[in-house]
Amino acid sequence: MSRFALITPNADFDLRLRQAVAEGLYGAVHTFATDVIPSEPQNLFDQMNQEQPEVLVLGPEVPIDDALRLATIFDVRFPEISVILVAEANPDTVLQAMRAGIRDVLHPASEPAQIRVILERGCQAFASRQRTSEAQTGDPTPRGLVIGVFSPKGGVGKTTIATNIAVGLGKIAPMSVVIVDLDLQFGDVASGLDLDPEHTVTDAVTPSASQDSLVLKAFLTVHPASIYALCAPRNPVEADEITVEQISRLLEQLAGEFDYVVIDTAPGLTETVLTSLEHCTDAVWVTGMDVPSVRGLRSGLDVLRQLNILPSSRHVVLNMADSKSGLSVQDVEATVGAPVDISVARSKAVAYSTNRGVPILQNARKDPAVKALQRLVERFNPAWRLKAQRQQHRRVVVR
Repeated sequence: MSRFALITPNADFDLRLRQAVAEGLYGAVHTFATDVIPSEPQNLFDQMNQEQPEVLVLGPEVPIDDALRLATIFDVRFPEISVILVAEANPDTVLQAMRAGIRDVLHPASEPAQIRVILERGCQAFASRQRTSEAQTGDPTPRGLVIGVFSPKGGVGKTTIATNIAVGLGKIAPMSVVIVDLDLQFGDVASGLDLDPEHTVTDAVTPSASQDSLVLKAFLTVHPASIYALCAPRNPVEADEITVEQISRLLEQLAGEFDYVVIDTAPGLTETVLTSLEHCTDAVWVTGMDVPSVRGLRSGLDVLRQLNILPSSRHVVLNMADSKSGLSVQDVEATVGAPVDISVARSKAVAYSTNRGVPILQNARKDPAVKALQRLVERFNPAWRLKAQRQQHRRVVVR
């Protein structure tokens, strides 16, 4: 499948775009080596064997007026497809691009790393708009969001992020949120929420629970923040008896019963982690502000792109951010090959709340980290997501 379509006679830019895709994105590129813009989208699709790309790149060296006209047609007929214009970003061009519904304006001399970031944003926008469109048409079997929190490296505060997401979502949808600890051997969601659960994942994957959601709900632990928790087994040995098929069935059940399923996963890319990814609608990737964490995340994302199992919506969280670490946000983005969506500053208040087993979003504390975590939670609020898609549809990012 040609995930990207490019119209340009510029062979050098074509080479750089293909390099950008090869170095961090999956999917093929269909290039139209011409400066002639088709009059109708269908003319484009006919030459692509009726495939529709996720991202359409116009330029460089194509007539700007023709590009804007085609972009306007896509804006009306195929709003889920992200259109990117390659041109000098002067104010008049940016304004016209915004009015035509173009997603981004990219400089013709952009390097592959910059191109890759823009293309990934376009793919994210495509996936989000498509999911919104499907929801508006009325899915007969509505399912909740499944939000996985992942990190190839340990020690980056993944469980802290996961528990705060769950608690924050509990304020949006009380008693419609469940957090699942799938770090089956050494998970600490229970301590992160100050819980002493009577039942764990071991009980939730038994035949009786897998066949009856009422039985499954009986094995969940209620938390004071109006959420449910399903904690990891008490004994690491029990984890060896839980199969990926059981995990898959468990996540399917929970997604059918709750508005939000938050998954805290083990570090690395274990079978359980890969199974979780296949069920996620959203993936939250957590990295610290240190070289091993950032490189680990880049390597992990590269592997998952090759396996083609990345969820449609991605959220990169830079945790414990510190300007004195020697790295900048731009350094992290350049290494990971994706934009940082949320930066959570290093905070003594967060560390204190984690040690107490009371997520900081459960308290009404004033702290820069609180604001960042609230912004992360808000990304899963249906009202915010719908508004964001509308704004994203009109937003132009100049690079």
